Amino acid sequence: MLKFERIKISDTTYEAAGVFDVNGDGILDIVSGEYWYEGPGFTVRHKVGDIQPVDDYFDDFSNYPMDVNGDGFPDIITGGWWGETLRWRENPKGQPVDWAVHDVAKVGPIERACFFDIDGDGEVEVIPNTPGHPLRVFKLARDASGRPAGRFDCFVLSGQPQSHGIGFGDVAGKGRVDIVMANGWYEAPAEGLRGEWRWHPEFDLASASVPVLVHDVDGDGVNDLIVGQSHAYGLAWWKQGRDAAGNRTWTKHDIDPDRSQYHDMQLVDIDNDGELELITGKRYRAHCGHDPGANDPIGLYYFKINGGAFDRVTLDYGPAGQASGVGIYFWVEDLDGNGWKDIVAPGKDGLYLFKNLGPE
Repeated sequence: MLKFERIKISDTTYEAAGVFDVNGDGILDIVSGEYWYEGPGFTVRHKVGDIQPVDDYFDDFSNYPMDVNGDGFPDIITGGWWGETLRWRENPKGQPVDWAVHDVAKVGPIERACFFDIDGDGEVEVIPNTPGHPLRVFKLARDASGRPAGRFDCFVLSGQPQSHGIGFGDVAGKGRVDIVMANGWYEAPAEGLRGEWRWHPEFDLASASVPVLVHDVDGDGVNDLIVGQSHAYGLAWWKQGRDAAGNRTWTKHDIDPDRSQYHDMQLVDIDNDGELELITGKRYRAHCGHDPGANDPIGLYYFKINGGAFDRVTLDYGPAGQASGVGIYFWVEDLDGNGWKDIVAPGKDGLYLFKNLGPE
């Protein structure tokens, strides 16, 4: 069993966080919403800039580091529901001034931006999950020397409206990155982003998590799906199989049907045993308290996958103000260099750091 130390960094209620070296001093910092917090203590914070508040939200649904302009300092990729715009915030090279905001494209309400190497070239692309709008992938443009050019090229993979929920991985078993939606999946062509992506409407994952995780749960050599219910009760895995005629099938297996608002999830080896664990938790007040189970206790967990048995380990659990869940975009990183990955958990209940101290 691992031991974690819970540290409340701030009472701020931004739902996204990222970890990177903001000012180039070689020490990891935490960025969340309007502020960045200096490592290693995270007690000193600096303003990034103002973010639009709406009800009890802020229009900031990802804080992903990417050096967009090639100056050697990571910038922030973000976007939100109300602004409907994918943006990057320019790192002022660690100086104590507001970060300039650059619009990439107006794409529609962004449930969350996701980041994955779609075309297998070793560089991460930006994929905003925009329910009701086309599926777009944004690739950082580079000059002839490979240096980032400060802009993005847009590829429209499908004009079909997106669902709530998106995931990435090799579903077809062809060694390519396919894209999963809540109501089916797109098969990646050999031509990559410039090819035609074939649609397979094979399932209905309801209010699927962002992301849906593509992973071989039972070790049979075929990738399955791990899906949280973002705005309802439930966490499950869907086994990929074949029927007698060779058609693909999907069979649902419950992991945790009794907890709600599993919105963000990650697969990380949190206990250093060489196997990936599922890390997730409840997103507190995902729809301003109107989701099923909104008033239930919140929590943060990791699950030992165990071939599909999914044993839950509870890191935190209780009422808001006494326990933490995870927001719309949390982060896992070894912040203190002790060899064990920590969890940065933002949300409407505050910004928390769960320091992984290793085995008890």
